[in-house]
Amino acid sequence: MRPTSIVWCRSKEIATRLQEKWKGVVTDRRPVPHYLDGQFFESQTTQLYDVNDPSSQTLLSRTPQATSSEIDAIISSSQNAFLPWKRTSLLGRQQIMLRFSSLLRKHQDDVASIITLEQGKTFGDARGDVLRGLQVVEAACAAPNLMMQDHLEVARDMDTLARREPLGVTASINPFNFPAMCPLWSIPMALVTGNTHIIKPSERVPGASQMIVELAEMAGLPKGVLNIAHGGHDTVNALCDDPRVRAISFVGSDQGGKHVHDRGTKNGKRVQSNLGAKNHAVLLPDADKEAALDSIAGAAFGAAGQRCMALSVLVTVGQARKWIPELVEKAKALTVGIGFDPEVDVGPLISPRSKQRVLEIISSVEEEGGSILHDGREQKLSSPHHEKGNFVGPTIVRGQAGMRCYDEEIFGPVLTVVDCETFQEALELINSNRYGNGASVFTNSGSAARQFEMECEAGQIGINVPIPVPLPMFSWSGGKASALGDLGFYGKSSIMFYTKLKTVTSLWRKSSVDLGRGGKVSVNMPTIS
Repeated sequence: MRPTSIVWCRSKEIATRLQEKWKGVVTDRRPVPHYLDGQFFESQTTQLYDVNDPSSQTLLSRTPQATSSEIDAIISSSQNAFLPWKRTSLLGRQQIMLRFSSLLRKHQDDVASIITLEQGKTFGDARGDVLRGLQVVEAACAAPNLMMQDHLEVARDMDTLARREPLGVTASINPFNFPAMCPLWSIPMALVTGNTHIIKPSERVPGASQMIVELAEMAGLPKGVLNIAHGGHDTVNALCDDPRVRAISFVGSDQGGKHVHDRGTKNGKRVQSNLGAKNHAVLLPDADKEAALDSIAGAAFGAAGQRCMALSVLVTVGQARKWIPELVEKAKALTVGIGFDPEVDVGPLISPRSKQRVLEIISSVEEEGGSILHDGREQKLSSPHHEKGNFVGPTIVRGQAGMRCYDEEIFGPVLTVVDCETFQEALELINSNRYGNGASVFTNSGSAARQFEMECEAGQIGINVPIPVPLPMFSWSGGKASALGDLGFYGKSSIMFYTKLKTVTSLWRKSSVDLGRGGKVSVNMPTIS
């Protein structure tokens, strides 16, 4: 284990380097700037949100609540930039995405560093955060193929062409848990299709978005095509209400997602919302035990459980319940501490409030008749210097439907084990849950895997895969109460979300003589044959 002082000094050194290298990154307690027309500018607001290092509560910076005039200026900038950007050829937009992709890969470690500093996740996990967003940028570079539409000669000398056109100004409202990936689910797909875009980062983790817009500028993106509006509820409501904003992409909580969906659609906007989740994994006795338990532990406790696709319920079937003590040993072996320490597996939760809620849910288990198989509240930190951090160790509890640990999305490193006698009972448990982001099964039986694939009512299915999020050549497919809106993130669904369909029917006769009506006007409904 690295000495505490070395780890802590390294985080301060990284903060200083980022502060000096990136125009929009602030780590010296000043407010972060908005981004408008290719430039960062300071907000005139007096309302600020603290950005704290969750491993120590050290104040890093402050996020401003944009004033109404600042939000109006940002939306106006996006509106003014739309027509020139729309008229930029698809190949021209593709070239910018190619350069953006290259720059993002080159500076992946810098973006990961600010994520670890502000959000707390381990540096390796933060690099994965950036990489999954980068993959969407790379997929967007295939837009010339993705946007090809139908063209048909429908009658003699008459053609019908279908084309997809951009909507206008679009926006994304992003969560704290994926500061790079979630904005990058929307930015490349919105821009390559010809829209302008406004990012509303989580007020808790503004740094990654600040870097992303700088990289887009370096890639040659014209001024005003990509802007940042900081803030909380007031910024969200302004984006939902302003008629110039045509579409909103949201990732976050149940309450926030429903609010954005209802308010945005009421105002005539397209809205896609990814909400809460309660993802299950079924463990069958014929599974590869070691591989399955490793996968389950990683999916349950990685990112301190702060993923909408975190594995939060393990359903054991029959004799598989006997493997739980081995899973407990794997949880005990995980190291909890500051994300910059390469030996740490689990970082802090985002805030003291989040930590307190997770602790309350763990405490409720025994009160409601369950049992605590491994108590992360008692796990020691690798770094005593960070005793003020929002740390909770990996925790495994045994419970059932109707208990708080099962019914609620915990968003912490807590795995609830539910024992079932049969595979059918396990399927019925999953299908009765209101959430439907994802579910997995661990088995060596092809017939069981096939049955799970066909009968499980979750949008994203994993067969021996604990976090079955598809790569961006496909589309995000979470369902039930985990999603609102009928078009998913990235992939072909995203192309449809960020465009509208226009059809053009044209007639080019060889000669007016071919009209065959002697010039007589027809008032009948036109027919085509």
